[in-house]
Amino acid sequence: MTQLRDNPISPTVDFERDGVQHGFLKLPYSRDDSAWGAVMIPVTVVKNGSGPTALLTGGNHGDEYEGPLALSKLAQTLRAENLSGRVIIVPFMNAPAVQAGSRTSPIDKGNLNRSFPGKPDGTVTQKIADYFQRSLLPLADVVLDIHSGGKTLDFLPFAACHVLPDKAQDAACAAGMRAFAAPYCMRMLELDAVGMYDTAAEEQGKVFVTTELGGGGSSTAKSLAIAERGVRNLLIHFGLLAGEIEAGESVMLDMPDGDCFVASEDDGLLEMCRDLGDRVEKGEVIARVHSVRRTGAPATEYRARRSGLLAARHFPGLVKSGDTLAVIAEVVG
Repeated sequence: MTQLRDNPISPTVDFERDGVQHGFLKLPYSRDDSAWGAVMIPVTVVKNGSGPTALLTGGNHGDEYEGPLALSKLAQTLRAENLSGRVIIVPFMNAPAVQAGSRTSPIDKGNLNRSFPGKPDGTVTQKIADYFQRSLLPLADVVLDIHSGGKTLDFLPFAACHVLPDKAQDAACAAGMRAFAAPYCMRMLELDAVGMYDTAAEEQGKVFVTTELGGGGSSTAKSLAIAERGVRNLLIHFGLLAGEIEAGESVMLDMPDGDCFVASEDDGLLEMCRDLGDRVEKGEVIARVHSVRRTGAPATEYRARRSGLLAARHFPGLVKSGDTLAVIAEVVG
């Protein structure tokens, strides 16, 4: 078996030192405008003695803003004396994508959340994935990766976990999801989990919680407040912070199978017939796609394949064949 080379990323912080450190994960990147340049990924480490380690990430996709904002604010305010253990904060996980405001990296078009386990001698995105895979994830006991819909989706604000074969791990992830106390909780089905950060963390046995907290390529005061409260709740739940969890009423949702997804088979102008959070019934028209090539052509109707809540929708007004138009989740509690 060929041994992997060392990852070229070097941290400017000491993950074992007590106190508060702000620094970078420095990835050498030679390019036209900087022969000896580097991609600088900001990182904060806050540590106080022994205890669990939480790895908190945002900006896995660069057009999703609740995570970067909430974690940037946490990095400014978290104090070691208030902590029992260690918190590693990476608000801009795919830093090139965050700086470009794009889902994928402008350097190599890499989607970081489909690039795991990565390659230490691969593209910039693959090198970032490899560093998380082999250097940061092994340090963590609990991992929170904050997502929203970016420019092309909008979601009900939910915390999420996946159904896992290890029942103890599954229960710990579900408990973390509930502790986050978003307005909705989702047992999430991924259309394709290959290469995801989620999968990498779960396969290492970590407690993994993720979110979808809105979308449309921006954040709101409400969505940011959910993220900030949820991060604090999670740190309290896992014993890193003292205090009481700020609980709220959460609606439990489930995505049991592929019938949750409604995809377009047409290019055109999207007419949503129901809004996020609406109750829909199986067979009901939830969207239409209208031609932008001619008038007089009937719109294509898209119907719900199951009953439930409209939990996600395509965001921009134009859609292409293959785009997910809507996700319908079952209410389970």
